[in-house]
This record gives sequence, structure tokens and C-alpha cells, in this order.
Amino acid sequence: MNDLIQSGPDDLPEPPDKEFPAPAPLESHGPARIISMCNQKGGVGKTTTTINLGAALAEYGRRVLIVDFDPQGAASAGLGINANEVDKTIYELLVAPRPDIRSAVRPTSSPGMDIVPANIDLSAAEVQLVNEVAREQALARVLRPVTDDYDVILVDCQPSLGLLTINALTASHGVIIPLETAFFALRGVALLVETVDRVRDRLNPRLQIDGILATMVDQRTLHSREVIERLEQAFGNKLYDTRIRRTVKFPDASVAAEPITSYAPSHPGAEAYRRLAREVIVRGNVA
Repeated sequence: MNDLIQSGPDDLPEPPDKEFPAPAPLESHGPARIISMCNQKGGVGKTTTTINLGAALAEYGRRVLIVDFDPQGAASAGLGINANEVDKTIYELLVAPRPDIRSAVRPTSSPGMDIVPANIDLSAAEVQLVNEVAREQALARVLRPVTDDYDVILVDCQPSLGLLTINALTASHGVIIPLETAFFALRGVALLVETVDRVRDRLNPRLQIDGILATMVDQRTLHSREVIERLEQAFGNKLYDTRIRRTVKFPDASVAAEPITSYAPSHPGAEAYRRLAREVIVRGNVA
């Protein structure tokens, strides 16, 4: 208990070191920047960040497409879509000889944000793709027809560095790595960065790490602050200034099948993701 520092509740906002201005509206849309939300460790906030960053960007007038690329289908469920009852999911598109992605796109409750859902069928895709020509480029082929329709495409990856994640990285311009502020969460980052480097070298020269996002932050603990210091030392300006604090409102919003920006629009968690959206735009990760 000696690492605890007395402070207020988790829901109190942290005063930001740097503020980011509200972005100007866009006069036109596309072509999309494709960003993979990636970390092979589960439970670090990938899906929460995909949903809420997407919703915040949509609030700022960006057209957003979320691609649920996890067989668990958490992003689909978190946006109120029963992926077991839709006609097409990302799985059918990956294995189709001539995929029609527009037939699989579903609107969400957030204006300006759509989703391509996924369900457990996606777990069979790695086996079916293994003997395909250009198997690492299956997702890029699926997304190509709609890149001019959106400003950003966010791919919610599964917690793995298998063929599906390689597909996501091959299709992407950038990677955002959500990282829980715990020492165990740091251990796998080097392997993920190495994987990104290999994909850049062998499959996708344009790929870059857009940023590292500290999630589940508890500023009351010395442990959490020490992890952030290590991230600053290791990644420098690749670490986003925005921090996502731990709060029960995120799982509450997931149960309600809404982004926190609409479920609790004035909550500090919603404000944190709006701030992240502004930071992403200011950094040039999204137009």
C-alpha cells in the first residue's frame, strides 16, 4: 500500500499538459488513412479505443469506418450489432473471390461512423488464407473500394500476431498501440514493434507507428506513473499526451452498446477520447 498516493476519485480529470484545438471541418472526404489498433496482449483497451476514438472523430466531422477484425466480435457487440444475425461479416469478404465490402457495411448509432462486423467465423480465416496467393494482402484488397468514402478506417485487431494481424498491418498506413500502464504490459511491446518493422520491410513500406496510447491509467499509484515515465523514455514523442484513465463508465457504455461520447457525453472519459481525437488530427495521423 505504500505506493498509493491519496487523491480524489478516478473520474476526476487530469489537467492536460497540452491542449489541442478543435479541428476545422472538412470540405470533402477521403481518401482514408487506415489505422490498426494493435497489441498482442488482451485487455489493454483496443476495442474501447477503437469505438470511442472513432465516435469522437465522427463528432468532429470525419467519416469513420470501423473494421472488427477480432473473432470475438467485441467492437460489433459494443456498437449494438449482433454479428451472428447479419448477412455478411468481414470473414465472408476475406475469403470471397470478388468481395463487395459495401454489402457488409452497417451504420452505427454515431452519425458518420459505420462498421464492418465480425463473429467467431473469422477464426477460420487464417486456415483458409494460408494457401492463398498474396495471403497477407487479403484485407487490403477488401478495403480498397471504400477508401475514398471515408477519412479514417480503424481496424480493431485481435490480441495476436498471427496472419489476421499481419493482414491488418499490411493494409494500414499507421498503428496505434494501446498500452495498459502496468509493467507486465510493457513486456510484449518490443515484439510488436519488431513485427511492425518486419511488415514495413517486407510487405508495406508506408507503415508507421502513429503513437502509443497509455490506457487504464491510475495517477494515484506510483506504479502507473513509473510505467508512463518508462514509456516516455522508450518512445519519446510517439507517446500520445492524452491519457485514458481507468473508470467503470467504459464497461457501462459497452453494456449499453454505445460509445462513451454518447452514453455519458460530459464524463471525463468521453472528454479524454475527444482530446485524443484532436491530438490524432493535430499530429497528422488523420486529416
